[in-house]
Amino acid sequence: MATLKYSRQRESIKEFLMTRKDHPTADVVYENMKRIYPNISLGTVYRNLSLLADIGEIRKLPSFGGVDHFDGRIEQHSHFMCNKCCKVIDMESENLDHLLEDAGKDFNGEISDYSVRFFGICEDCLKTENN
Repeated sequence: MATLKYSRQRESIKEFLMTRKDHPTADVVYENMKRIYPNISLGTVYRNLSLLADIGEIRKLPSFGGVDHFDGRIEQHSHFMCNKCCKVIDMESENLDHLLEDAGKDFNGEISDYSVRFFGICEDCLKTENN
């Protein structure tokens, strides 16, 4: 595989995602990158997000609420999406660590990764409902 040429814009996109916990969409990334690179195009942002996801530098969370979200955190973890506000939240659960092993017990192929998604109502929306 050819060596990937350094890109200041791609590095900025990755750094931006590493600082975020809210799993932004490509449009949110684009709006923030325009502050640094006023001439950056939405296409450039999409291409760099796709490339970063393809090479494993970020995670793409496809079709959460009908739109892709991006996560700078690449280690295995689960996600929750609020059905009311569409917020995507990281979930930590040691009890899910066995899923890959359990799934492979009755499967003759090789499983290399998994994705667990939970849906419901987030804490903030529940508080709003109860007030």
